[in-house]
Amino acid sequence: MLDLSSILRQLAVSALPVLIAITFHEVSHGFVANKLGDPTARLMGRLTLNPLAHIDPVGTIILPFMLLIVTNG
Repeated sequence: MLDLSSILRQLAVSALPVLIAITFHEVSHGFVANKLGDPTARLMGRLTLNPLAHIDPVGTIILPFMLLIVTNG
């Protein structure tokens, strides 16, 4: 059984690589969409490696939080 310290350690070790991977993934989506004629990501300023530019309040914060509450409630 995992204790809290090992869970926090695993989260600390994996958070940065996951953040980098998600950021590159989203930039790639925007880059390809722009090349295929959809400028939405470019116009919204999401063709950047800044992870903060890719945060959507509903899809990134509210929805996961609500799912966490509903599935563990």
